[in-house]
Amino acid sequence: MTRQTSRQLFTFAVIGVVNTGTYYCAYLPLLTRIPYLVAHILATAISLTGSFFLNARFTYRTRPTLRKFLLFPLTNAANFVITTAGVYVLVDLLHLSSRWAPLLASLGAIPVTFVVSRRIMLPKADRAQIA
Repeated sequence: MTRQTSRQLFTFAVIGVVNTGTYYCAYLPLLTRIPYLVAHILATAISLTGSFFLNARFTYRTRPTLRKFLLFPLTNAANFVITTAGVYVLVDLLHLSSRWAPLLASLGAIPVTFVVSRRIMLPKADRAQIA
């Protein structure tokens, strides 16, 4: 792993912590008014928007374009599936608190999200140079 890739991974992780905080700050108030899965979906959409702009600026140092913004949700498709399934399993099958389940479920999705986001945010030539 190159130094630049290591920097990107570190920055991605820091932004992931910020994103998780954003998600959770949106999820908890929504949870008091709507079912947990709907709250999860809405909180994910809110944090996804922030994630795009923060990662474009700080992780990949690339200009945020409409094309990248429209493709960026694909970076979180795997994250969304993993966390949504995880939240369901943790809450409905394992009977853990719906307040804490999203945090636990998100841990399994981090590596997949980083790999997919690099593919969308960086041109192929840039990925090859810093791999």
